Amino acid sequence: MSGPQKGKNGDMEQTYCMIKPEIVAAADQQVGAVLAILNRAGFRITGLKMKQLDRATVEHFYGEHAGKPFYGDLCDYIAGGPVVAIRLERENAVAALRELIGATNPADAAVGTVRDLFGASLQNNAVHGSANLEDAARELEIVFG
Repeated sequence: MSGPQKGKNGDMEQTYCMIKPEIVAAADQQVGAVLAILNRAGFRITGLKMKQLDRATVEHFYGEHAGKPFYGDLCDYIAGGPVVAIRLERENAVAALRELIGATNPADAAVGTVRDLFGASLQNNAVHGSANLEDAARELEIVFG
């Protein structure tokens, strides 16, 4: 299964989470800490890989932001180091992941969320999480094929 799938109960979903380059590069086991948070929150990891995304893939991935002032820097940043790509599954996965990771700007993220704990700035905010089921399907296809 490459995109979000609903189970018999109608609530089971798949979503995409990406641990960003600064967390992957950290020497203090931050990737493991993020994975542990996802696990404790009831997510089942159905796909996991560390990979370097090339610039063209990153531009396609963040295509909805093309033309915005931050687009070039964002693409440089994500293509600048390996990421950990994660396919996750659980009931209401998209909404649950968005709540767990917190606001895009770590300064606005609720206490205890991934971005509160690990985010450094609006750009270096530790993780990406799909915004909706359609984005999840597209992002999972781009990264996992």
